[in-house]
Amino acid sequence: MATDIKDTVHAVDAASVMRLLPARPRVLALGEPTHGDNELLDLRNELFRQLVEQEGYRTIGLESDCLMGLVVDDYVTSGTGTLDEVMERGISHEWGAFSGNRELVRWMRAYNEGRPAAERLRFAGLDGPLEISHAASPRQALTALHGYLAARVGADLLPCDAETLDRLLGADDRWADPATMMDPSQSVGRSAEAGELRLLADDLVALLDAETPRLLATSTPDEWDRARLYARAAIGLLRYHYWMADSSPGRMPRLLGLRSSMIAANILAVAERGPALVYTHNSHLQRDKSTMRMGGVPFEWWSSGAIADAHLGEGYAFLAMALGTIRHHGVDTPPADTLEGLLYALPEERYVVDVRRLAGALGDAPPAPRVSPWFGYASLDPAHLPGYDGMVFVKDVSRG
Repeated sequence: MATDIKDTVHAVDAASVMRLLPARPRVLALGEPTHGDNELLDLRNELFRQLVEQEGYRTIGLESDCLMGLVVDDYVTSGTGTLDEVMERGISHEWGAFSGNRELVRWMRAYNEGRPAAERLRFAGLDGPLEISHAASPRQALTALHGYLAARVGADLLPCDAETLDRLLGADDRWADPATMMDPSQSVGRSAEAGELRLLADDLVALLDAETPRLLATSTPDEWDRARLYARAAIGLLRYHYWMADSSPGRMPRLLGLRSSMIAANILAVAERGPALVYTHNSHLQRDKSTMRMGGVPFEWWSSGAIADAHLGEGYAFLAMALGTIRHHGVDTPPADTLEGLLYALPEERYVVDVRRLAGALGDAPPAPRVSPWFGYASLDPAHLPGYDGMVFVKDVSRG
């Protein structure tokens, strides 16, 4: 007997999600189809609370600057700073202004109050130190990595001193110039100084690896984790700036792939701490390749989720999210023959979808792709369904 589509949906809660999976994953990846909607952020927050209380999850990672995220982690673990300061300085892309993100950080701090370190919740930024228009200077990552090593190994092992790094880095605004995104000639990423910094960064990371026994013995776990984060960020940023200066047709797909790799590396680092919820755009977390058209030219690259899945296997699970309407942005009732249209016809306002049973209900005729009239909402590609472990569907989003 064919499965009825209404029998494929369940309440949006941790128990329903876990029933879809063969075992508790180290990384539960929840995608979002649009950025900045507080209704979706509230749903994420409630699911994270349940995962913490029922399944032992202790970390959440967001699509935000990994270095800025240390400010949030310090606040939620030890109360450093104020909530206002942390939301302004700790979450990139100006997403600290969203009430859903503020409530998440406030709740995490309240949860951690009085708990031993092993039971505290942790926050991680997953993105590189990047914005749409530019990339940050590698100064913070390089100098922090150098300082960590200089405090623990002999000066004769270091490839340079701090003054040399400072001289080669120069003014930070040269690196973060927004003009470089559209004009590669404005980038300093292939200057002689940048080339020397790439070699020094490689030597610093090699030293971090070679001195692992000594460094583990003279560091707290957090100090060691942060040193590796600084290493990833320094190498990633210098690579990114190098390709920012490129003028070949491969420039944009290379930059997109580098960002994807940085996010994946941060996801894998989060997975080492134990079970974590990560929350970024569907396109970053999917197991399929990501695609984009720019100026009529198609690009494709491996998504962060595909990379993380290749490393983690069953330790990685992906829930895609889809929406029915976002009427304040012109996204109206989805056509009935689309995946979102079929789900929209069900009476519930939001639910978790068992995609394996859904595939049985759909039969051999795949739904038509939905075309979103608003660039800010990315509808799901029905061809990607086999790569989902589940879906979350929200019928109507009524507020930003």
